[in-house]
Amino acid sequence: MVAMVAFAANSVLARLALGADDMSAMGYTGVRLLSGALVLAAILYVRERKADRSWMKLNGSWRGAAALLGYALAFSIAYVMLGTATGALILFASVQIGMLAWAILRGDRPGLAEWLGFGIAFAALVFLVAPGLVAPPLLGTALMAGAGLCWAAYSLMGQGSRAPLADTAGNFMRCLPIAVVLVVAGEVTHASTATGLVYAIVSGAVASGVGYAIWYAVLPGLSRTGAAFIQLTVPAIAAAGGVLFIGEQLTGRLLFSSAGILGGVALALLAGSRRKATARRAGSN
Repeated sequence: MVAMVAFAANSVLARLALGADDMSAMGYTGVRLLSGALVLAAILYVRERKADRSWMKLNGSWRGAAALLGYALAFSIAYVMLGTATGALILFASVQIGMLAWAILRGDRPGLAEWLGFGIAFAALVFLVAPGLVAPPLLGTALMAGAGLCWAAYSLMGQGSRAPLADTAGNFMRCLPIAVVLVVAGEVTHASTATGLVYAIVSGAVASGVGYAIWYAVLPGLSRTGAAFIQLTVPAIAAAGGVLFIGEQLTGRLLFSSAGILGGVALALLAGSRRKATARRAGSN
């Protein structure tokens, strides 16, 4: 649950900084990645020193770093246009769609109840972004959906991690060259305020760096269904944060869509878990 609060905090912090125009999306992304890399490197160094080991190997992977960078940049740009709760809802709906698509590509065949659940979720998402006075911008929606697909890829790679802290630190550090470019480009185009920098640093150092390390640590012990169910709590936490810290309003359209998306995804995940459990029991007989 600590990791889920961290994920929701990222949405609130991004909206606080970008919604108030305290930073550019590029600058916010760069500072977030830089601060996350520095904190994770420091934690890893202290841990290895206490264990009397020399830290020389750069863990993680370029694929993991690319997924992390894609998620972080699309996430920041999208939050210039989206509210906290709406962004978090689209993000984590896209995460589950991405993970389902990967499972299907690997040979998993969802049953009728699973397709029904995802059909409900997709219809609710279409309703959320359909043209209207309170519909979120399509560009922001598309960017956040892209961020969700990148995060799905990052989570799937993390399920095989044997050194979660080292892998998370390595992924962040591989992003450092581009992060520096983003910071410079962001400052040239839009000077950051001190408040915006604080939000970005807290997001990178605490909510992203430490939060992702915790998430990578618990992922190997979770089933795909379990990991997906846990992440369904994030939009609700983010929505509460948006109301408490930013003063955002929860519209009827958002609440209705949230119920459809989260309920549909939950139905699909539960049906899938039961189907696999039945198949395992049948195989053992």
